[in-house]
Amino acid sequence: MTYALSGALQSAVYQHLAADAALTALIGTDLFDALPSGSLPQTYVALGPEEVEDRSDVTGAGARHRFTVSVFSDTAGFTAAKDVAAAVCDALIDAPLALARGRLVGLWFERAAAERLTDGGRSIILRFAARVEDG
Repeated sequence: MTYALSGALQSAVYQHLAADAALTALIGTDLFDALPSGSLPQTYVALGPEEVEDRSDVTGAGARHRFTVSVFSDTAGFTAAKDVAAAVCDALIDAPLALARGRLVGLWFERAAAERLTDGGRSIILRFAARVEDG
């Protein structure tokens, strides 16, 4: 297997999150694949790094993608960031994403890390795993 399905998976994740009513009620359009220049919104979501491992087998080519979705907030406390993180999880776990290439076998939550940032803000880094197959 190659890295060939990465773009299709990332695009599907982004489109799915952007269309999720619960998430957009919390952050509006402040979902980013690449951070904009200038000042950032008070609370926003950014797609992050990924790791990909071959998971091909006798039935065909496949891969496991571990990717992050990060929530950043400069509001006091963790409540706002945790509400957004929960909406991201609700939107993605077992989501029936349609990929432009290949197919999604499953999408699972793996872990999260919440921390206070040195500038006083908060971050929650969510890690998900997706199993995809080509063909």
